[in-house]
Amino acid sequence: MQFKDKFIDLASPRIMGILNVTPDSFSDGGHFNNIEKALFHAESMVGEGADFIDVGGESTRPGAQEVTEQEELDRVIPVIEAIRTRVDCVLSIDTSKAKVMKEAVAAGAGLINDVRALQSPGSLAAASKAKVPVCIMHMQGQPKAMQNNPSYQDLVKEVKHFLQARIEDCIQAGISVDNIIIDPGFGFGKSMEHNYHLLAKLDTFKQLGCAILSGTSRKSMLGKLLDRTVEQRLAGSIVTAGIAVQGGANILRVHDVKETLDAIKITSLINTYRSNK
Repeated sequence: MQFKDKFIDLASPRIMGILNVTPDSFSDGGHFNNIEKALFHAESMVGEGADFIDVGGESTRPGAQEVTEQEELDRVIPVIEAIRTRVDCVLSIDTSKAKVMKEAVAAGAGLINDVRALQSPGSLAAASKAKVPVCIMHMQGQPKAMQNNPSYQDLVKEVKHFLQARIEDCIQAGISVDNIIIDPGFGFGKSMEHNYHLLAKLDTFKQLGCAILSGTSRKSMLGKLLDRTVEQRLAGSIVTAGIAVQGGANILRVHDVKETLDAIKITSLINTYRSNK
């Protein structure tokens, strides 16, 4: 897939390192919200094997409050500009705001990653004009209340139907299907059981004909099942990353790059032997 001026072959699973330049993200809020710290962390993750760095300026954790457009721009644009001059990777902008998408791509981002699947005002048009790949995610509800008793009649069917509809809307807006990545949205309007059900059925989303991004790193689906704090969820994050690769994930969005890369090298080799029966 062509990400602005950099091509990355998604036939092999790739790592997306998480860089939250926010004060309130669930795992690393406040850790990287100045340029020096953000740049150092980006360089470290790429050095460990990340092909993508996903820069986010607004927390989407359960219960998160929205930030203004200008505040988000002030957080992410200087960081993107700084990383672009120092680090060889694809920069992803994690946003739902049309203007942030436009300004971030102008600053050097090569991927738009939107938890609201380009449904916010002007975002679909902005993404189409940006001429970079997009990642569209399923979320039931909005971050502030999405975990208040999420429910489905047929989980996999409903998530799949939503993503199919958004793929069609993207295509109609001028975004090539080859430039669309889908994300089932682990932790976004799903119970613990919903998350593991989706992970077990991840391979069914390959039928939609798009690359798949999976993001389970350090999430509450691990903490609830394993009774682990955020800082104690490395093992669970690695296991679910490996399962996602077995299910066909092309990109893994993670906090712990080096450890996850070790896991997917093993899983990918096993998948190779399985396909050569």
